[in-house]
Amino acid sequence: MISCSSPPVASGRGLRLLVVLFLLFTGTAVGCYTSIFSFGDSIADTGNAINSGIIVESVRHLPYGQTYFGHATGRFSDGRLIVDFIAEAMGLPMLRPYLAGGNAEDFRYGANFAFAGATALNASFFEDKGFQFSPMEYFLGVQLEWFKQLLPILCSESNSKDILSNSLILLGEIGGNDYNYAFAQKQSIQEIRTYVPSVIDAIRQAVDVLIQLGATTLVVPGNFPIGCVPAYLSDYQSTVAEEYDPQTGCISWLNELSEYHNSMLLDELNQLRKVYPHATIIYADYYEAVLNILRSPQQFGFKTPLAACCGSDGLYNFNWSKMCGTQMSKVCSDPSDSLSWDGIHFTDAAYSTIALSLLDGTYAYPSFTEACTNFQQNAALSQ
Repeated sequence: MISCSSPPVASGRGLRLLVVLFLLFTGTAVGCYTSIFSFGDSIADTGNAINSGIIVESVRHLPYGQTYFGHATGRFSDGRLIVDFIAEAMGLPMLRPYLAGGNAEDFRYGANFAFAGATALNASFFEDKGFQFSPMEYFLGVQLEWFKQLLPILCSESNSKDILSNSLILLGEIGGNDYNYAFAQKQSIQEIRTYVPSVIDAIRQAVDVLIQLGATTLVVPGNFPIGCVPAYLSDYQSTVAEEYDPQTGCISWLNELSEYHNSMLLDELNQLRKVYPHATIIYADYYEAVLNILRSPQQFGFKTPLAACCGSDGLYNFNWSKMCGTQMSKVCSDPSDSLSWDGIHFTDAAYSTIALSLLDGTYAYPSFTEACTNFQQNAALSQ
């Protein structure tokens, strides 16, 4: 039987998160799930990319990992990710990357299949669109195959559904890179919008597969507001004031793509809830969680919400030729003042704040407490 361990000691914002979550989840979420399985891209990758043999030089050394771990771990941040904070809240250790393990004991509390650069769609989709390069090969479908290969190692076929029914599945964030690669190809926003139904269908298929394998509680995040990301703010700087949200400083037309994706995803998740009434499918609203911070950054302790902490000089501290981890890059004095770590990914402090807004129910539908209550009731009925 997969068991739980105590969360590590944290400090600063992390300690505040754990204290709040302890008050929220005592007797509920802690001990509710025995393991977590995570899929996605660099937002959730805890080390698969650097364990794959693919060169990801910048994240192999400091300043990546400097805030929490004191060394690089393969996470695209100065510290922990959302999946790490969720694991802590559930009383579980941080997830081992799938490519860094080898036996059942390594994955006693679950596994992380997320891979930096991963897409929801496979490479052939992009090849058919005439892309000049092939996106990362470890797309969502490959991660699902890894998951299927791991299950027999964890358990016999007869009790694999028991393990999954006691697990929390974090499916994403995924899909953001499908659009990132299209923007990198200088495609128009109109063309990129046509990709959204295919991306959503890939996510839907993944939910289908996981539930049919036995998953009963899944968290499916939406996309972040890409118009607030320093890399995009830098690439698409404009002198037209109307292109920016006056409240946040984000580029409105870019955020509209994220809104379109999230709206379509929500519709699909509602349909899936009808098809699988026994499963709990939580929508994690990453979009509103970030915008809520940007509307009142000082309230959350962020002094430079739209500029990267680690990068170069300039309005948004981002330059593709001086990216974080290169010799030319600079690191801000206090990463906890910044929402963005490297112009593309978030800081430990930002992920902590986002995770709290999900776990306290503000931006999770249904809430984690409701999901856990449903889980416990279903478990009692099955006994």
